[in-house]
Amino acid sequence: MLDVCVDNYGITVDNKGKKLYLDPNRQPNSDLIFISHAHTDHLYKCVKENGNRIITSKITHKIAMHRGYKYGETFEEHGFELLNSGHILGSNGLLIEDQLYYTGDISIRKRAFMDAAVVPKAKILIIESTFGHPDYFFPNFESTIHKANLIISEMYHRGIPVILLGYTLGKAQILTNVFRHWKPLIVHDSIDEMNKLYSEFGVSMDNYVTFSDAERSDMLSSHQPWLLIAPISSCKNGFLKYIKKKYGAISIGFSGWAVKPYYKYALGLDHCLPLSDHCDYNDLISVVKKCNPEKIYTFHGFAESFAENLNLLGFDADPLIRKSGKRNKTMVKLDTFFIKSNP
Repeated sequence: MLDVCVDNYGITVDNKGKKLYLDPNRQPNSDLIFISHAHTDHLYKCVKENGNRIITSKITHKIAMHRGYKYGETFEEHGFELLNSGHILGSNGLLIEDQLYYTGDISIRKRAFMDAAVVPKAKILIIESTFGHPDYFFPNFESTIHKANLIISEMYHRGIPVILLGYTLGKAQILTNVFRHWKPLIVHDSIDEMNKLYSEFGVSMDNYVTFSDAERSDMLSSHQPWLLIAPISSCKNGFLKYIKKKYGAISIGFSGWAVKPYYKYALGLDHCLPLSDHCDYNDLISVVKKCNPEKIYTFHGFAESFAENLNLLGFDADPLIRKSGKRNKTMVKLDTFFIKSNP
């Protein structure tokens, strides 16, 4: 019998007397820990070396180590199967005893070099619900890229440089890949670090110069337009504002939150296009139907409302809530964002 609950460390599964934590937020006292991917909100700082047995992919382990997380060697356990979750390179969901499937962050859309997630049949489904609200419907990948290319083309015709913004790990590598035909292509140094890791695992990331090299060679000050790929965090640390003011560039952000028109204004962007490494609402419903579980647990984002909607569709679903009765940190953070951002 697999028992699922949530505590101050995160989601836990009791499997035949062994406790397994799924993407804990800090180091727990448990037999096993599963790390789905290498975004920092799914990693935890290791307090004691070799204190836990880690289940994760080799790619996730290497990226995590590069980002300063020390987990020792990964561990393979009978009855646990890693399945591509389609989120970022190396991301996986976890199938336990062919009975329970934990999605981690998931996408069932093919995007550039990223394949769609593998979704198994399982009796119990633990599914992320970051965009688990009917408002969040994403256009197809190709149409979003086409719109971006039209904007870039117009700006190049007018001699205006363009900045593309996405998450340093995951989104930025997709942007590097699909916009590599624009020259000169410049990549922020922090993104270049992640691009090099992707290259090590067979994803071609080349034909660009780093931002620091472009600055040293005065490429940014030339009279020809250029394309810069920068972290979405640049919107908050002053980098984006500095580049736009100094070089007259326009900005295009890529995010699932761009479905809401106020998102670009909240970040100070000129354009923002819906492009996510997560499922939208309809995609999440598709995952549920394909898995066809007897019991569903939702977590992150719209966990409560998504569970309610699943129940209306005839499924048996509950949001994963901390024992104290408080919603998880992601829910609180997102609720606060929507309240503050609504016009």
